[in-house]
Amino acid sequence: MKKIVETIGFLVFLQGVGGLLYEWTGWFRLWTLVRRIDFLSDRMLFVNIVLIVAGAAVMIAADAIKS
Repeated sequence: MKKIVETIGFLVFLQGVGGLLYEWTGWFRLWTLVRRIDFLSDRMLFVNIVLIVAGAAVMIAADAIKS
């Protein structure tokens, strides 16, 4: 269970980083799922930062899980 939570946190973190790279450079457009959601299109920078923080928090919280 711990590895699954760590993997999910890592994937969320990667989505945030990929979204920021897409915003700044135009690369990684295939990675970013946030840009495909219409109502988030005007807040993409904020959402990607939240994804990075949430992914890091989930990875850190995964250490509390006893397997």
